[in-house]
Amino acid sequence: MTEVEVLTEEGFGAGIAEGTVLVDFWAEWCGPCHALTPVLVELAGELDGARVAKLDVQQFPAVGARFEVRSLPTIIVFRDGEPVKRMFGAKTKRQLARAIQEVNGTLPEAGAPGA
Repeated sequence: MTEVEVLTEEGFGAGIAEGTVLVDFWAEWCGPCHALTPVLVELAGELDGARVAKLDVQQFPAVGARFEVRSLPTIIVFRDGEPVKRMFGAKTKRQLARAIQEVNGTLPEAGAPGA
């Protein structure tokens, strides 16, 4: 099973540098962030072509400020180090998977299974 990567300020740039990475910006005190955690774990175990990571903005506020994270959870999908898609609030696994498919250009056609 693939795990959710835990990013730090020091390793953030390298952590998002290659490929598609969905990053959950969260904090310990955030209830919706905790509700999102099992969804991220499940998604990480099923993904091909992307990784799932978390960054605690309370521990590493400079990274949150750099990406203008003002509400939690904030989810940003990065492609080769660049932020491509931003979402706010707890999301379903399907919503997160769809965001990754959008970024990777692998959305199923309308009417196809999983569309």
